Amino acid sequence: MADRSNSPSPYNEKTQPSDVDLEKGAYELNSSDAEAPTIVPENGAESVTKEGGAGDKGEEEKDPNIVTWDGPDDPTNPMNWTMRKKWCNIAVLSVLTIITPLGSSMFAPGIPRILQEFNERSSVTATFILSIYILGFAFGPLLIAPMSEIHGRSLLYNIGNLFFTIFTICTALSNSIGMLMAFRFLMGVAGSVPITIGSGSIADMMPVEMRGRAMAAWALGPLLGPCIGPVAGGYLIRAAGWRWVYWLIAIVAGIITVFTFFTLKESYAPVILERKTRRLRKETGNQALRSALAGTSASPAEKLKGAIVRPLKLLFLAPIVTAMSIYVAVTYGILYLLFSTFSIVFPNYYGFGEGESGLVFIPSAIGMALGIGVFGTLSDRLVRNNLNGGERHRPEIRLTPFFTLPAGIAIPSGLFIYGWTIQYHVHWIVPMIGVVVFAFGLMGVMMCVQNYLLDVYPRAAASVTAALAVLRSLAGALLPLCAIDMYTALNMGWGNSLLGFISLALVPIPLLFYIFGARLVKKFELKL
Repeated sequence: MADRSNSPSPYNEKTQPSDVDLEKGAYELNSSDAEAPTIVPENGAESVTKEGGAGDKGEEEKDPNIVTWDGPDDPTNPMNWTMRKKWCNIAVLSVLTIITPLGSSMFAPGIPRILQEFNERSSVTATFILSIYILGFAFGPLLIAPMSEIHGRSLLYNIGNLFFTIFTICTALSNSIGMLMAFRFLMGVAGSVPITIGSGSIADMMPVEMRGRAMAAWALGPLLGPCIGPVAGGYLIRAAGWRWVYWLIAIVAGIITVFTFFTLKESYAPVILERKTRRLRKETGNQALRSALAGTSASPAEKLKGAIVRPLKLLFLAPIVTAMSIYVAVTYGILYLLFSTFSIVFPNYYGFGEGESGLVFIPSAIGMALGIGVFGTLSDRLVRNNLNGGERHRPEIRLTPFFTLPAGIAIPSGLFIYGWTIQYHVHWIVPMIGVVVFAFGLMGVMMCVQNYLLDVYPRAAASVTAALAVLRSLAGALLPLCAIDMYTALNMGWGNSLLGFISLALVPIPLLFYIFGARLVKKFELKL
């Protein structure tokens, strides 16, 4: 018997009132995620009913040509997977999201050597070598998210892993600064696959009261990867040169590519049902069979076009996604601004070498690990307590001021501590404490925002993540380009204070959506 303890079904008379109709942006009783795709068909919620989708069981019963799940406990439904199978898949996703972000910063301590080898002296080039990888994270999701909502998750993971390994090898063989940056950009595009659709995979199989913990496990990679990479990278570069950073990443990525091919299971419900439908057509000869989650009868090209537009519609036409994306983008951009200058600031102010410069990334990892543990656990506990109390689940619970205000205030506080203690040459441990505080707050904000948007738009989870990733990655790629000039003009104290004041001004955003979020979702309802 499949594990159904946390997976309510529309076939069950005890369906919880916490289920959310997120196609319409309203909070009302509807079928659970177990029976719903994580994508809204192009012609709206009505199309699912007309096509015999999960929203209309009566239609399914009347039309014998509609293929759906084999009852509420069908083990092929990702919501019915055992908890062991779900967490095994999430563990694989977490490994993937650690490996690809390693490429963004693992070689950061070796930037001076790279500039010397290729006879480059521009400070802009020095920071752009690092940030161009994140630029790939900005453009990749625009294609990856819609492709995953048409062809499924597992295919995209396997293709992304393969190309990431190939581009990493090409980067290791680079013989010019232009070649190096071009292949780093392509590494970023291919490496953005698990970061883009990982949250969609989680929404495919995890009930709402367990998504916080699952998201915390998955989020370790995108945020901890860039922190822990330079720790090993600094010493590896000093011992064997910067190219061995890429050879090491290529070896690990190649092994994981093979492992993932055999272990990562498809979790996207529409693709699973479509495969079942094709199999039944072949076995029965009945070509009239169609999937209950097939959505519209549009051509593949039309579906792809609609899916590509979806993240941009969410980003520019949904105020909740727009404002939250700006908040996350600014904080993420500041993080990479700090990353891009660690290898310059600490050697200049404290005399650190390549190995020690890699160690300064450890406080970021500590702060993020603390943030993941605290906010991921408390968020799920709050949701579970509300459901146990008989209350309807509101996505705004994820933005409770008890979480978002301390996290938001921690970001500028950490920046003030970091900047002014370096300015006055206080012992290096004190600015590192500032980095811990900043990273803790950053993790809190990102966990609250991502879980909130996932609850609001679970059927377009990959598209929402892509919308967040576009703005976030653009800021992460472009903001570091002004770092050297900013610190030269304002010094460390006022330079980081400027960043702190900007992030402080954004603190009220989650509070506003905590109060007005439900009304805004209804007012700006999108046909996705």
